Amino acid sequence: MAHKYEEKIHGLVDMLLNDYKQERVIDRIQTFEHPDKEAIIKMIYQLRNVIYPGYFKNHQFKIYTVRNNISMLLEDIIFNLSKQISIVLRYLPDYENACTEKLTEKSEELTFDFIKKLPKIREYIETDVDAAFNGDPAAFNKDEIIFSYPGLFAILVNRIAHELHLLGVPLIPRIMTEYAHSETGIDIHPGASIGKYFFIDHGTGIVIGETTSIGSNVKIYQGVTLGALSTRGGQILKNKKRHPTIEDNVTIYSGASILGGETVIGKNVVIGGNAFITRSVPAGARVSIKNPELRFNYDPKNPIETTELEQSDTWFYII
Repeated sequence: MAHKYEEKIHGLVDMLLNDYKQERVIDRIQTFEHPDKEAIIKMIYQLRNVIYPGYFKNHQFKIYTVRNNISMLLEDIIFNLSKQISIVLRYLPDYENACTEKLTEKSEELTFDFIKKLPKIREYIETDVDAAFNGDPAAFNKDEIIFSYPGLFAILVNRIAHELHLLGVPLIPRIMTEYAHSETGIDIHPGASIGKYFFIDHGTGIVIGETTSIGSNVKIYQGVTLGALSTRGGQILKNKKRHPTIEDNVTIYSGASILGGETVIGKNVVIGGNAFITRSVPAGARVSIKNPELRFNYDPKNPIETTELEQSDTWFYII
């Protein structure tokens, strides 16, 4: 029986090896020339430990001191991030054929430039924690938000990835944000620019596109899309402004879609649930769906009763 299976397995291996010879993208066998996704995910959590130094334990230490902990974390982050950046730099035309020495020098430079951004990231995250606590009456305290809110985790990863994106590091930022997407259901492209005091409530199903610009004190709920009007142009649209601009103090309720690179949502606007917007909204406006209709048929013997909902605050703020 074992011999029979062995022959079948050898036959299947030969079949796959022949299939690999077609020179397609998926046939490339370059294991050591591609970034290590697991190492990048590990760095997310190491960076989280640096950003929240007193919240998440480093189990390598039996006796905790901040200096020892941060020193060891930074040493590990710097070594691994520099290594991963040196790998992905080859995806850029300027470094495609670069020597190892040049790649090492540039990757170390970018790594230390990124590490210097950590105080800025911490400054922004502090405001995000405040926004979540002040904006959510269900929050027990700020510790609960840091430990458990998926929206804050997605924002944290985006703020890390965005700084790497600004430094011109390819692939790694997207791997980071797509990991956060898989963990939280919140899809924020690392190219999106987000101001302070950003609050995502609930969060599942949120999509924020690459060229989105979000101001300060913005609050969005689950199912919101900040997207492009169309991506049919494919790569022709690369590096063009395709996603909306959301100015300061805007609230966007669940299910709303705001689309287009020329769409600007002015300051202090409130967008009601399920609104579909493809043009700019002036500052201070309230946008909502007009006169939604409910139909009831609770008894087959009775005709359908139709009721219009008033445009009340209760309906407007439904989440």
